[in-house]
Formats: sequence, C-alpha cells, structure tokens
Amino acid sequence: MSFGLRLFTGFHVILSLIGILSGFVVAFGLLTSRRLEGWTAVFLSSTLLTSVTGFLFPFHGITPGLVIGVVSLILLALAILGRYSRNLEGGWRRTYAITSMIALHLNFFILIVQLFEKVPALKAIAPTQSEAPFKIAQLTALVLFIVLTVLSAIRFHGERLMNAPTT
Repeated sequence: MSFGLRLFTGFHVILSLIGILSGFVVAFGLLTSRRLEGWTAVFLSSTLLTSVTGFLFPFHGITPGLVIGVVSLILLALAILGRYSRNLEGGWRRTYAITSMIALHLNFFILIVQLFEKVPALKAIAPTQSEAPFKIAQLTALVLFIVLTVLSAIRFHGERLMNAPTT
C-alpha cells in the first residue's frame, strides 16, 4: 500500500471513529430528548464524510462496503433534511431519530467487519467472517441498535427548531 493510500485510509478511519463516538453521544441525547447541537453536527458531518471518502478507495466493481455507503448516504440525507430543513416538525422528528441511529449502526457494522479483518486475534477466530464469533458480534450489535433506534424514536421529543430571525 502506498504512503498516500495509507494516509487516506488513516483519515477515513479517524472520520469513522469520530462519527461512531459522536453518534453514541447523539444517541444519548435522543434517549434523553436533548438535541445536542454541536455533537449532532459532528456526528452527521463526520459520518457523511466517512461514507463519501469510502467511495474514493481504489476498488473494482460493487462491494458490500459501497452498497452500505450508498444506503448510509440516503439515510444521512433524510436525517439532515429532517433535522435542519424540516426543523424536526411532525414526522421529521422521528425520521431524524431513526435514520440517524440506522446510519450509526451501519458505521458500527463496518467497524466490526474491519476489526475482524485487521485484529489478528479476531481474524484467527473468524478468518472468513462466516464463523460464529463474527455472526454473534454482528447479531448482538444489530439487536442493541434495534433497541436503541426504537427507544430513540419514542423518547426524542426535541422541540421544533426556531428559524433564525430575518432582518
């Protein structure tokens, strides 16, 4: 791997980790019905950039990662639309909560895949990612994110955002 590609990969990984960590803070905000403006901006922008930069790697053909990237971009577009353009009005509040948490789950899903590919101890117990340890890790994450998404959609009552006054 060339130095440039290693540097780009490092940037992509850092964006992804920022997205995941800030996403869990945003999830806490959703569960406690707080908007957490700054954390939300960090989560949405870093997760969006993670998906976009994923398309810039030198892959040939369609990969599962590219498909997940497309789905993530669609979810993030809906989350951003609901949060910033629709001001969490009506069903957009719930749309924002659900799409944000699914986008976080997809980023976390890829993290698990990468950990099982790159960490020697994990690769040893699931070299093809079809073994039970990998499946259990992904199933556990899926169940936890389903619960997190449902609770976020129910508990997030983030009041309507006020439009900035015009002069």
